[in-house]
Amino acid sequence: MFKRYLQVTKPGIIMGNLISVAGGFFLASRGEIDWILMLATVIGLSLVVASGCAINNYVDRDIDAKMQRTRNRVTVNGEMSGKAAFFHGVVLGVIGLALLSYFTNWVAVAFAVFGYVVYVGLYTLYFKRKSVYGTFVGSLSGAVPPVVGYCAAAGQFDAGAAILLTMFCIWQMPHSYAIAIFRYKDYEAAGIPVLPVSQGIAKAKRHIILHIAAFAVVAALLPLTGYVGIGFMVVALATSLWWLAMALRGYRPGIDVNGWARQVFFFSIITVTALSVTMAVDFNEVSPNLLVFSAH
Repeated sequence: MFKRYLQVTKPGIIMGNLISVAGGFFLASRGEIDWILMLATVIGLSLVVASGCAINNYVDRDIDAKMQRTRNRVTVNGEMSGKAAFFHGVVLGVIGLALLSYFTNWVAVAFAVFGYVVYVGLYTLYFKRKSVYGTFVGSLSGAVPPVVGYCAAAGQFDAGAAILLTMFCIWQMPHSYAIAIFRYKDYEAAGIPVLPVSQGIAKAKRHIILHIAAFAVVAALLPLTGYVGIGFMVVALATSLWWLAMALRGYRPGIDVNGWARQVFFFSIITVTALSVTMAVDFNEVSPNLLVFSAH
């Protein structure tokens, strides 16, 4: 019984978000870590993410049944009813937001709510099914976790948080387009208008390269504005340039497009994990005074 309640929350996505929210939190903490606040932020946001994933599974039962990678989800194979998945998601969301509201601040809570509304309200219910811009809309929600972690520790939304939001949003694009390429048949069967399906793989390749290049530029802003040190710059440049070179190999004659897309996808995870870990340890002790919104 417990297994299906866990599976419907997409634990893989939750674990990925744990790394980024922790990275944002440690970056803003600058060595002065409030471990209770850290734990509350991680658990609270994880529950909010789990809630969104459960409700996403509830809404997407019809298209999940058409896709090979999702047809065995518990909401599709009958292990869990749609009603149970929906109410499970609601309960998780309420508990998660309550934790964030009690332990963090209004800025962190506002971004958690923003990410949730975008993912469930805009992406899941409309853009994923109806528009090629669904990937971009989904990327906004996917970029929220490190910002929530940062704002929970810093008590404000400043330039550092804005860079994180932009950086993680751009990262989502090549990551998602690569998935859509090697899962092309699934998306086509479900009628989901992702870029490779609606406008062709060639255009998706160009967008992957452009977004990786943009990601490298934005990631470099963290050290250039004084939030992190030279170690982060080295890791950011090394991973971003290697990722870009990998993406450019997609233009080789006779390339196995599916194999190439899988490589781009897996390296995207390595890149964002490496940067999340590095910014957690290579922070500058005094942050630039570039305040935008404060919780105080």
